[in-house]
Amino acid sequence: MLDEGRKIKKSIILTALVLSLVSAGGACVYAMSSEAGSLYQEACTLEYNRDFVQAVEKILEAIKISPDDAMLYTKLAGLYTDMDKYDEAIAAYTKVTELKPTDSFIHISMGSIYETQGKYKEALEAYQNALKIFPEYKYNYLNIANVQYQLKDYKNAIDNFNTFLDTYSQHWEARKSLAASYLAVDNPEKAVTEYENLYMNNNAEFDDFANYGIALYKTDDYDKAVEMLEKAIEKDPENLNAKVSLALSYQKLEKNDLALAQFDSVFKSNENLTFLKLDYANLLADMGKNEQAIAAYQDYVKAYPDAVGAYKNLAIVYQRQKDYKNAIQNFEQVVKMGGDKDEEVVIELAACYHIQKDYANAIKYYDKALELSPGNIDVLTNKAIALHADNKFSDAIALYEEILKTKDSELVKNNLTDAYVSQGNIDLKNKNYQEAINCYIKAIAGGTKDSDAYYGLAKAYQAIQENDKATEFYEKAISMNPGNIKYSEDFAEFIADINKVANADAEGDGEIKEISLRLDTTEAANLDLKYSKKNQELIADADALSKNKSYDEAIKKYKEALTLKPSDEQTLLKIGDNYNLKNDETNAISYYKKAIFVNPEYSDAWFNLGLVYAKQKNMSQCKKSFQKAIEINPDNAYSYYALAQAYETDGDKANAIKYYELFLDKNKDSSAIKAVQEKITNLKK
Repeated sequence: MLDEGRKIKKSIILTALVLSLVSAGGACVYAMSSEAGSLYQEACTLEYNRDFVQAVEKILEAIKISPDDAMLYTKLAGLYTDMDKYDEAIAAYTKVTELKPTDSFIHISMGSIYETQGKYKEALEAYQNALKIFPEYKYNYLNIANVQYQLKDYKNAIDNFNTFLDTYSQHWEARKSLAASYLAVDNPEKAVTEYENLYMNNNAEFDDFANYGIALYKTDDYDKAVEMLEKAIEKDPENLNAKVSLALSYQKLEKNDLALAQFDSVFKSNENLTFLKLDYANLLADMGKNEQAIAAYQDYVKAYPDAVGAYKNLAIVYQRQKDYKNAIQNFEQVVKMGGDKDEEVVIELAACYHIQKDYANAIKYYDKALELSPGNIDVLTNKAIALHADNKFSDAIALYEEILKTKDSELVKNNLTDAYVSQGNIDLKNKNYQEAINCYIKAIAGGTKDSDAYYGLAKAYQAIQENDKATEFYEKAISMNPGNIKYSEDFAEFIADINKVANADAEGDGEIKEISLRLDTTEAANLDLKYSKKNQELIADADALSKNKSYDEAIKKYKEALTLKPSDEQTLLKIGDNYNLKNDETNAISYYKKAIFVNPEYSDAWFNLGLVYAKQKNMSQCKKSFQKAIEINPDNAYSYYALAQAYETDGDKANAIKYYELFLDKNKDSSAIKAVQEKITNLKK
């Protein structure tokens, strides 16, 4: 982003004119008649007295006497230039070039006039003519570079600026233009080198803070970019390019409040800068300002309907708000625009369909995800769960079994046993008794605690008249769930039927009555309820492991629980806590931030994030986190205490005292009062 209206100071090459006059005079004074010479001298006197009109008249009279004298035309051109009669000056210089075709400085003078007129192509041609005649004259490379810069021919301008600077390395104006040219061709690294040279060696006169800051931003040196861009805006509060780059630099540094204020200032200056709306929307999304983020994303895609990334980010925000309908619509738009190779998009789209219980589409996109990442266990697991929820128990079972060959997962094991029971119920209903028995036995072998497995097995054995086994499993089902009247009623009826058969045999009628099979099977189980229960069990196990300092095992359990409830901020917080206890600060910060992303108003996550930053001595982010925790929950005394400690560490006694005193106002723990009062007393000394 090059500052608009950059002015390049053009070199005034007095030497050129002097040399031109000397070379012209040496050859032509002798050819000039004495009368013409007198008129020339009178013209010089009039020029000295700034009577250019009379001076021109004298030279024109002299030309009538000596029409082929180059010096007279040179003087005439100079007088016309002083009078701003540039076309007449060019005409006079053109005559000189006819009389003295090898005088390079006449071409330079013509180039200077063209440049003044803004006729850069003509100026370039004139300077290049001079270069052909006198290539050793290095200042002409600067003239050419300046004109090429104005013509936006930055590549050639760079070559000529460098050629000039090889000889005149301390020419700061040329270096300034070279730096701007590098920035214009998107070579910010070299631009930074030049600006740094200018800033270090010519600090007093350096004023190009905006472009220096923009170049620093483009090289990802955001801290230094902020320093320069703030200076640029202090110097010129209306410099829009500087304000834009400053907003983006703040955003990169996660100084979100400052970035937001700067973006608001930019849009206040020019509300039509739609190209910035994507970065602005991303910032709002990071700050949890979801509605504003959605509006900004929508503005952006109206202006740039092919911006795939904007649709993706918009979908993610809708997903965060649990507005799955709009999330799906935007994820589908990404897929339609060629984003079907983006694994994250495909997986999240599948997840949205899954949550909406549109299992067919969920499975469709899980399959696409598996094309992109074959063997992805998480995707395979989710696909199996979707198949399970869609009552495709046989397919779910096959997939669960495949997963367990690769990964030992309690979740998958439990789901597999549940699927065995459900498939067994279907086989039982369809009178596929042996298949039902096989499924129930596998479920029981898998450790199922579902009494329906034993009840179903009893019914299947009853149907094939294996009465001893039927009796065994009826009794097991009843013992597991004595409150289920259905089990007891069917068992009683089964016993009665057995007795009837036995009595009939005893009477010798030889007729065995068909055993009545009545099974009120439960159709597709309510998986959400079961998964919630399993989620709670996993978290309870993880809590116990964490309490016993088995942090790695605890983290593993928590992550398994997340597969059932991915947006559970409390589980994310607990994972962060366990990483913190392991002194793995990087992962701790990552999971605290994930918890905040899910719920930007989660004060515990902000507080714990601040504690980790404090351990890292990152006091800026530490204070920001504690301030956010206070903003969300102003009654938490220990947020004030932690913030006071951060200010104390930073040497900011005034704020440390302020927040220690606020802690005393909020604190209900009398044991801490004395210690904090002593801190305040020591800080006030």
